[in-house]
Order: sequence, then C-alpha cells, then structure tokens
Amino acid sequence: MKIPTNIILFSGIGTAFGAGVLLKDYYGGERYKEKHDILAKTVIITGANTGIGKETAKELATRGGRLILACRNLEKCEKTKDEIIQESFNKSIVCKKLDLASCESIRNFAKTVVEEERHIDILINNAGVMACPKEFTEDGFEWQLGVNYLGPFLLTNLLLDKLKQSPSARIINLVSPLYKRSKINFEDLNSVQNYHPKEAYGVSKLALMLFSQELARRLEVELIVYEMFTGFACRWPDHRDSEQCWDSVLNITVNCAIPGISKTEIGRHLPMAQAKFSGGLLSPVMWLAMKTPLQAAQTSVYLAVDPSLEKVTGKLFFNSRETSIASPALDKEVAKRMWLISEKWTKLSS
Repeated sequence: MKIPTNIILFSGIGTAFGAGVLLKDYYGGERYKEKHDILAKTVIITGANTGIGKETAKELATRGGRLILACRNLEKCEKTKDEIIQESFNKSIVCKKLDLASCESIRNFAKTVVEEERHIDILINNAGVMACPKEFTEDGFEWQLGVNYLGPFLLTNLLLDKLKQSPSARIINLVSPLYKRSKINFEDLNSVQNYHPKEAYGVSKLALMLFSQELARRLEVELIVYEMFTGFACRWPDHRDSEQCWDSVLNITVNCAIPGISKTEIGRHLPMAQAKFSGGLLSPVMWLAMKTPLQAAQTSVYLAVDPSLEKVTGKLFFNSRETSIASPALDKEVAKRMWLISEKWTKLSS
C-alpha cells in the first residue's frame, strides 16, 4: 500500500520538529538544579525587569536572596517585582532606578546603595544593548560602549567597598563570544569617525572582558598585600590552606558568563527582528536556534550560588562550564590602558 505524499511530508516535518526540540534542550544547557540557597545575601541585578535578567532574578529569589532590581524603567520594574514575589513568596525584593547610559544616574544609584546597605554579596552586570543605531549617551559615550562597558565599569568600582564588606562577594559580567573577533581601536574608541553596530557591540563586550580580567588581577594583588600586613600567620605552612585564611585573602571573585543567543528584547535592532515578513517565515527556525531567557540565565545563576566557585576568579563560563578565554581579552597592556581611559572618561579618578 502506497503511503500518501502529504502524510510522509507531515511526518517528516513532525520528526524534524521533535528532533529540533531535543537539540534545543541539549544545546540550550541544563537547568541549574542544585539546591544551594543564598539566604541573607544581597544581590544587585541590572536590567532585571525583562529577559535574562528577569529570569535570573526569579531563580535567585526562590533561593532566598534579597534582590535589588536595578532598572531604567521603574514602572516595568515594579510589575516584575510583584510577579517575582507571587512566584517565589520572597518579599525581600526592591526596585531602584538605574540608567547605565547616565553617569549621574549610576552615581545616584551607588550612593543610595552605599548608604542603605550593609554589604553587597553578588553584583550581576546583566543589562545591555545590541547593534543599535549610532547614538551617544548624555555623557558623550557611544551608546553600546557606554551601556555595555563604561556603565558597568563605573557601577562596579563605586560598589567595590560594599562588596568588600561581604565575607564572599561575587561579580558576574555578561559577555558575548563576539569579543573574540573584536579589537580595541584606541584611535577611535568612541566610534566618532566610523561606526558599525555589530562591531561596536563586539568592542563593548571585549572591553567588559578586559575589565573583568584587570579587576580580578587588581583584587588579587590588593588582597595579597592585605594578607601580608594583617594576616601574616596565614603564610605559615600549617595555616596557609585553611578556609579562614583563604577568606581573608580572596573575598571577591570576578567572572564572566556567556548566556548564549536567546530571544529577548536586546535583539530588537537586528535586521531580522525588524523584517516582519522574513522574520515571520523564519521564526520557527529562530525559535529552535535560540535559547529561552530561562535557559540563558542558568550560567548566571550557577556563578552566583555554586559553592565550588568561591575561590574561582578571572574565568569565563558558558552553559555553566568554564571555557577558554580568547587572546584579545588576555592582553594585559590593553586592559591597563582601557582602565586608565575609563577612569578618566567616567571621572572615577577625579
């Protein structure tokens, strides 16, 4: 008996779709299922009202953390806060205004946090923009460089003292694999002469990678010097490996997370998102190829709560596994120069 062609066709489509779903689950990464809680820990998540940031906040709220949702749009933030409270039964969630395109807003946010909080345990620099049209922030920074890099640079530095008040603090910066194909052009760092949306995005994420590496090195040196003067006993062989000594030497870690390609608002400026007809035709393919925001949030959750990472710093993670760092992000001289320029541009050193 001959099977009708349409049945074969639909059967093939169904099989392909089912295989796609399985592949999506596999390549999207497993959900972080460990039951580690973060009770009594204060967490700041930038851009927490939507996408990956929102899912990260939900996951950490269920683990008992006190969350500060740092968002540009307070109305959306409040709605997200109510949603998270209803789902997690965790009422220790607050919204605070933060616009990473404004140094004034960043300083106001940091000032409030410093005055109100005893310590910060986890800082997740999640917020970002991607491939947007050429535009400059109120401080004169190219938009992507300002929001994706200079904003987190200033915010993190302003909160460092509060992070140092934590027994074990973690800084998590979200980056993109596009950093690998990017290069810092000090002659036109602010993209005044030439601007390409995708290239500028890659540069902003490379800058964040370089910052993470340099900050990790600076913190290690600072704390080793501290240990030399105040924790000299820890240098004796019988005490060097004790947990107490390690806590005094290394209490802030800095790591980067690649969330992967996911369907969030960050891609709204991409040509595919703006082409309604072709975008509609390709939406099933895009759905299979992209992670969900929940899947993309898992590496951030892992870096925030897993106890095995308490002494791990200066690393890069994808799908909750450490991955190698490409050479553009390992150039110490470029990292130091970027730091000095960033201090000057954000008036951190003034």
